[in-house]
Amino acid sequence: MNRSKVTHIARKFTVALMAVVAMGLNSCDSFIYDYEGDCDPHYKVRFRFDWNLHFADAFPHEVNAVTLYIVDPSSGDIVWQKSESGEALKAEGYLMDVENLAPGTYNLMAWCGEGVGPHFTVPEAGHHTGLTCTMARNHEPGHDGGTVRSDINRLYYGRIDAQEFPDGEGTHIFTVPLIKNTNEVNVVLQHLSGEPVDKDDFTFTITAANGSMDWDNHLLDDETITYYAHTTASGTAGVTWPQGPGDGVETQAARAPITQMSACVASHTISRLCTEQQKDVLVTVYNKKGEKVVSIPLIDYALLVKGSYAKMDDQEYLDRQDKYDLVFFLDEGDRWMSAYIYINSWKLVLQNTDL
Repeated sequence: MNRSKVTHIARKFTVALMAVVAMGLNSCDSFIYDYEGDCDPHYKVRFRFDWNLHFADAFPHEVNAVTLYIVDPSSGDIVWQKSESGEALKAEGYLMDVENLAPGTYNLMAWCGEGVGPHFTVPEAGHHTGLTCTMARNHEPGHDGGTVRSDINRLYYGRIDAQEFPDGEGTHIFTVPLIKNTNEVNVVLQHLSGEPVDKDDFTFTITAANGSMDWDNHLLDDETITYYAHTTASGTAGVTWPQGPGDGVETQAARAPITQMSACVASHTISRLCTEQQKDVLVTVYNKKGEKVVSIPLIDYALLVKGSYAKMDDQEYLDRQDKYDLVFFLDEGDRWMSAYIYINSWKLVLQNTDL
């Protein structure tokens, strides 16, 4: 075969190969998209929970149920929704597949956590304003509002607006950030005298009108809910008697450190804390006679101990912080020594105990 004929065949093969490649690129069966099988857009959603004081994503460790709502922003209608739960959410790189959704611009909303269902109700809705979230409560004789006596499962809220779902081929991932809406509050009573503290001698409550949240996670008007401790326990703990700033040498010597003292701990789980209710969320402890031993506004005191987060916005701090440990000291008459309180290991020496 002469050289010109070989060259002619090579050219024809090259042209044919280019035509095949071009056909492959213009069809959706090209090997380039074998992992998806076509050239349609594929949408996936990632959930992220780093709105905490560790500033790290705790979603795989904390959240085991998600419900995503996709909303048409022009009408407010819910055009797509899906729920997933269980071990799948703990898998590395978990993404929710969004199927059969037309390209366009959408808002994404989510109510998440194992609390949805047993402790919080989100109704079926066709419009985003119907996606409220209401905490279950009981109504007991002698209470004007609701009561909660159990440990509440965790609840999270997420939302991003105006997300463009393109019609271009490939995979498009959207991230929904989550805020935790439930909080742990542990109240500790300690006797400075070292006398035993019997957990059955006290009743621990937190009162707040925070059991209903709107579609945008703002609190709705609600009845006052009394949260009772779901768990109480007595024990001993090591602690040093606090010294006042004006204590002299003799006073300090008289207040020798106590290495072991009796204490009782009461654990509560409560719903969302918002600055708009700053004076209205009360931690109250009663003795056996029904007398108030302790009564403080939780949010006021919590914001006093922001510490290294002092420059953080108050609402952001309340949203990122989800655990509060309050330690009160009792005298021999089971009265609160109101000059001292520890919150999340921060010692407050109060000058105005009427806060």
